[in-house]
Amino acid sequence: MPTDGTITQDIIPLAPEDLRRALALRDLADPARGPHAIQLIVDELRTALAAAWPDTEVWIRRDHPVVSLADNYDNLGYAADAVTREARYTRYASAGEVLRSHTSAMVPPALRELATSGADSEDVLLVCAGICYRRDSVDWQHTGTPHQLDLWRISRTTELGEPELEEMIARVVHTVLPGQTYRTVPAVHPYTTHGRQIDVLLQNQWIEIGECGVAAPKVLRKAGLDESWTGLAMGPGLDRLLMLRKGIGDIRLLRSTDPRVAEQMLDLSPYRPVSAMPAVRRDLSIVVGPHADTTAEALGDRVREALGDQADAAESVVVRGETSYDDLPPAARDRLQLTPGQRNVLVRLVLRTLERTLTDAEANELRDRVYAELHEGPVAEWTTGGLSATRR
Repeated sequence: MPTDGTITQDIIPLAPEDLRRALALRDLADPARGPHAIQLIVDELRTALAAAWPDTEVWIRRDHPVVSLADNYDNLGYAADAVTREARYTRYASAGEVLRSHTSAMVPPALRELATSGADSEDVLLVCAGICYRRDSVDWQHTGTPHQLDLWRISRTTELGEPELEEMIARVVHTVLPGQTYRTVPAVHPYTTHGRQIDVLLQNQWIEIGECGVAAPKVLRKAGLDESWTGLAMGPGLDRLLMLRKGIGDIRLLRSTDPRVAEQMLDLSPYRPVSAMPAVRRDLSIVVGPHADTTAEALGDRVREALGDQADAAESVVVRGETSYDDLPPAARDRLQLTPGQRNVLVRLVLRTLERTLTDAEANELRDRVYAELHEGPVAEWTTGGLSATRR
């Protein structure tokens, strides 16, 4: 694949209606779209870092979510053959443009601007917040449209390295999650050296809140910044930070329209649970081909696609078991009309809306839409009559 942002593989961009739907989704980090507690997290971090670095100029960027393929990948050091470029991971708006998969896509244009600013700006904190679009699992802490914050300090007056990175990590965690136990573990990113993943401890479980590292020299040089410049790069997840700060146990609550919930998304005080709607569970027995991707991220992506505007009704999607053709009893093979190489996968779909109780008919209709998307076998098992005439 060329490194000028063009693509050589067969890429089918999003349909116009799908692109419109993606762009219509409210960016909770953008004050212009209305107030939200996520913005308070951004303000806390900006204020804390500006106080720690009083001589550092703060640049706030709120770029459009459709970005060039080059700024999303090439200019951040991603390899030309990186698998993340494939359409199954990236939402292409056109041959050379994508819906950003991370707010780091705002960094290359900011670095280019810094490179042409002359001597006016010599120590800058980039604050880039916004919605992103990616493939992810369906569970309490993941969504296909997360909010991310990129914090990059770039300087030619102060040499920035690992000691300064450790100080930045500590300040960020203690600012947003005071008193929380945290750790860092090594991580590899194309745009950093000495990369780290930041985890905090929640009820005996380590929860990732972001990644960071020393800004990779090749990224700075590609933007036009010479060897006198060094930098720190950090990308915390805003949804995750807000959930941990307020004690929220379901990421979908951040977008809830229930007044009892929505009014609590305007401050950083502890979340007060409201009565939850009952969950509806549907177990699906599907047949997939030998190369089908049944990872949590792949299934989550396809379930969201199948449900469209009702994607938030899916609370979780979990694979409960996989059995190959060779390991299935002959009677089961005959019932499913399985062929060699295919697999029988058991998927548990949990449905629960935040505002009201789903009726059985509604749950069955949603279940069948997911089943139609995932099932590849010739024998179909529908729970409603609307899809019974055809398998898909």
